[in-house]
Amino acid sequence: MTSAVSLAYADDHKNPMVGGAAMYETKNIIENAVNSKDHETLVAAVKAAGLVDTLSGEGPFTVFAPTDDAFAALPAGTVETLLKPENKDQLTKILTCHVVAADAMSDAIMKMVDDDKGAHPVKTVGGCTFTAMYDGGTVMLKDGKGNVANVTIADVEQSNGVIHVIDKVLLPAS
Repeated sequence: MTSAVSLAYADDHKNPMVGGAAMYETKNIIENAVNSKDHETLVAAVKAAGLVDTLSGEGPFTVFAPTDDAFAALPAGTVETLLKPENKDQLTKILTCHVVAADAMSDAIMKMVDDDKGAHPVKTVGGCTFTAMYDGGTVMLKDGKGNVANVTIADVEQSNGVIHVIDKVLLPAS
């Protein structure tokens, strides 16, 4: 059985390509993310929220990284509003709800889901609790509003953790 997601790998490392760019496990989350053409909105949001130094830090972090298409699917004007300086606290909350203070590869997440009989609570740095599930080999997260994000590229190793690319922006319950 083949995966619905086609992955390309750079010649000199085992990480999948993300947004047309090689992701090097010797670089940190920010150093890799800035090269992904699929994560320009996320990088701009991280900069606007003042989280560059944090996500460049030692970690470990697991980042569920929404693509530009995931941000574009939010209601019209949402991203522009969140990027305004007066909304920095709200933006920071949303972004940190995509970060877990652990190095959680997809097989470990699936084991936690199995151990919890199909649904595992995921506590984030931003104080959100999402629900991890999986179907086949695809890890999914249900946010506080009931939306489900699918991991489209899993296990992108970083020097300070791991990135899982997701297809929706996760939102807090309130």
